[in-house]
Amino acid sequence: MENDIILDKLEKIEQYIVGMKKVLNLEELSVYTGFKKSYIYKLVHKKVIPYSKPNGKMLFFDREKVDLWLLRNNSKTNDEIEDRLLQHLFKKD
Repeated sequence: MENDIILDKLEKIEQYIVGMKKVLNLEELSVYTGFKKSYIYKLVHKKVIPYSKPNGKMLFFDREKVDLWLLRNNSKTNDEIEDRLLQHLFKKD
């Protein structure tokens, strides 16, 4: 029981440290995003996710670019849509 708690805390610390790095390798990106490595390979193969392959073999990912990629196509809340509509209506006066 106590070992499980310690392991859980260590995993959270690892995730925190990985989240602070600027450049991530495949395994770190998997921890950071929660995506399986096979899914990341699929995204790389389809050239969907931004990545670098400086030596032609190992994959590296710029965390900031990945963050932007993860947050694209965000969905607006009803309040944001309503605010946008009101701004548009008042501009037409």
